[in-house]
Amino acid sequence: MQQDPIDYSRKWYVMTAVAMSIFLATIDGSIVNVALPTLVRELDTTFATVQWVVLSYLLTQATLLLSVGRLGDMVGKKTIYVSGFVVFTTGSVLCGLSPTIPWLVASRIVQAVGAAMMLALGTAIVTEAFPPSERGKALGIIGASVSVGVVLGPTIGGILIQALSWHWIFFVNLPIGILGTWMAWRFVPAFKPVGKQRFDYIGAITLFFSLLAFLLALTLGQPLGFTDGRILLLFVVWAVLLAAFIWIEWNSAQPMIDLRLFRNRLFSINLVTAFITFIAIAGVFILIPFYLENVLGYSTLQVGFMLAIVPIALGITAPISGSFSDRFGTRPITVVGLSILVVGYFGMSTLTAETSVAGYVIRLLPIGVGMGIFSSPNNSAVMGSAPRERLGIASSLLAVTRTLGQTTGVAVFGAIWAALVIANFGEVLPGGASTAPVDAQVAGLQGTYLISGDPGLLWAAAEHLGRHPGATHEDPGRGECGTGPRASAVTATVMYGSSLWDKKVRRCKHERNQSRDNTLHRHAAYRLQTVDGRRSSASRDAVHGHFIGDAED
Repeated sequence: MQQDPIDYSRKWYVMTAVAMSIFLATIDGSIVNVALPTLVRELDTTFATVQWVVLSYLLTQATLLLSVGRLGDMVGKKTIYVSGFVVFTTGSVLCGLSPTIPWLVASRIVQAVGAAMMLALGTAIVTEAFPPSERGKALGIIGASVSVGVVLGPTIGGILIQALSWHWIFFVNLPIGILGTWMAWRFVPAFKPVGKQRFDYIGAITLFFSLLAFLLALTLGQPLGFTDGRILLLFVVWAVLLAAFIWIEWNSAQPMIDLRLFRNRLFSINLVTAFITFIAIAGVFILIPFYLENVLGYSTLQVGFMLAIVPIALGITAPISGSFSDRFGTRPITVVGLSILVVGYFGMSTLTAETSVAGYVIRLLPIGVGMGIFSSPNNSAVMGSAPRERLGIASSLLAVTRTLGQTTGVAVFGAIWAALVIANFGEVLPGGASTAPVDAQVAGLQGTYLISGDPGLLWAAAEHLGRHPGATHEDPGRGECGTGPRASAVTATVMYGSSLWDKKVRRCKHERNQSRDNTLHRHAAYRLQTVDGRRSSASRDAVHGHFIGDAED
């Protein structure tokens, strides 16, 4: 099964197109938040109703990411990606023209479909556009694009609403969407999928409703309570449908998600690490606004600027971290990033009612820096451990991991904080934890950050998954000992990284020797199966292996 050759000459044009799509999809997730009070007023609705302008976008996007990723692997990433630009831009125009809340919610769903098509495949397209030696840097730039969208969303939204009207927070997407559509159509390579493939409709539908039930349970469980019968029913539906999905995929000849991907230790470890990290990082954004407003007394505008510290730090460090991971490997960089994250969380657990602005910045900055250092090499390790024909689903798995982790983190740490506040206050508060005295809120905050920064959580995940052998698809011989993606990326402390290195150093020689033997075997198979100067399909499979890294061999 022959795949198209990889052309790296247009890589920066491709990067520009993908960065534009990531920026659009990200900024639209945050720009609407500042418009909610205006929408309540001008569309004559309630806050409970207008929240669905945000929720419909997030839920639709999260539930479609994996299906779109699989479609990209089947019919070609460029086809789905360019279509995503068109759908998103069309949805933006419809949102801007909305006369009522139902129209606006429906238009946001259209917009979210386009966003899912772009977000699911953006990382995969960049992975193919850049050589493996530059992948970390490229994915770091993508991370910076996310940060720019997060930072600029509320600011641009406030300016447009004040200077023009709320309609323009959607119309502003039109010129960027048109330019991005042209650039994606012009420069993104049209790799043709290999062989005849069939879409797993039953699996896709099952997964869609499973994710929907899970996200609704987490979202609605916060105001209703997680012991509410309706929320418990949603969790049961999620568990049953998830089990059904796994059974369907395991028995499908052409599954939507090839579960064999998770046998690869590096792929699984880095996905789980990302999930845990996004759970923890959500604790910052859900709790810090309460602390800054209720405890320190800052205004909403000031809180917005102070929260921007994390995405700004992430945006600066992510490309640098990616470049270093290209040079030194992903393992040491992820260890450093996770270590800084843990330090940041423990620092946040020392916040008090008398903390100054400088003290707050010093405590929060390591979280943004650590996340930036961690994310690029971790994403590079995931994409490098996936075969080329599965890059779309690998990219979408990364995207859905981020969404599920953040949603889970908001629900979990919001509940933990509320419970700790009540425990410190001594009784249930009718107005909720945010109405508790300052000392109770601070005590709850400190306890929550101690939990979110517990390195034992990440260590346990590393130890559990690290026992399973596996190697990257990109470079089967490197594993944990070479310069490629490392299986120990889940670790959250330098001590753990050092001890793991010591325990496995004696295995390195064996893995490298085995790598050379495997390489010689593949090339011998290639020479033996070459007939009349042509590669047979068997020799192509043996030598090329459909691995992105092989393009550089």
